[in-house]
Amino acid sequence: MRAAVAVVLSLLAAGPALAASGDWRADARRNDIRRLERLDEAWDAALSQARGEGHGRALRALGPLVDPRVALARPQPTPGAYRCRTIKLGSPGSGPSYVAYGWFRCRVTLTPGGDLVLEKTTGSQRQAGNLYPEAARRLVFLGAVAWGTGEGRARYGRDAERDQVGVFERIGAGRYRLALPWPRQESKLDILELRR
Repeated sequence: MRAAVAVVLSLLAAGPALAASGDWRADARRNDIRRLERLDEAWDAALSQARGEGHGRALRALGPLVDPRVALARPQPTPGAYRCRTIKLGSPGSGPSYVAYGWFRCRVTLTPGGDLVLEKTTGSQRQAGNLYPEAARRLVFLGAVAWGTGEGRARYGRDAERDQVGVFERIGAGRYRLALPWPRQESKLDILELRR
C-alpha cells in the first residue's frame, strides 16, 4: 500500500499542472481572470497593429487561425501527439507586431483524474497546463511557460511572470488554437496552433 501511495505522489509531483478543480475561476489568480475577460480587446489590438504595420497578407494566409469568431463545437482535443507552432501578434513596446515560428511538438494527455493537460514539449518557450471545460465551443487553459532548454515543466501559480491563461478552441478538422491574451512578454496575443 505504501508503495502505491508513493507512486501516486511521485506522478502528481511530476505533472505539468495543478489538478483542475473543475472551475477554472477557482484555480486562477485574479489578474489572470481579468486578462481573460479582456480577450476581445487583445484580439482587436493585436490584429489592428499587425495589419497597420503591413502584415495583412500574412494574416489572411493564416485563415481561421486568426479569426476570433471561429470556434467550432466539440473543442476537446483527442489525447495524443500534435504538431504546434506559435504566432505572436501585436507588440507591447517597440518590437515586431507579427512573428510566426516554425513547427514544434505538443501533446495532450488525459490524467487518471480526468483532467486534460496540454504541453508544448519542444522549443525555447514551452507551455504546460490544464484545459478546463467552460462553454460549448471553448475550454480555458491555465498554465505556465518554461523558458530555455534547461528548464523543466513550468507550473501555474508558482511565478506570476510565467503564468498563462487562454482560450482553447477547435477551428477545423484536427486543428485547434490556444489564444493567450496579454502575455507578459513580446506580444499582445499569442496563438498556439495545434494540428494532428
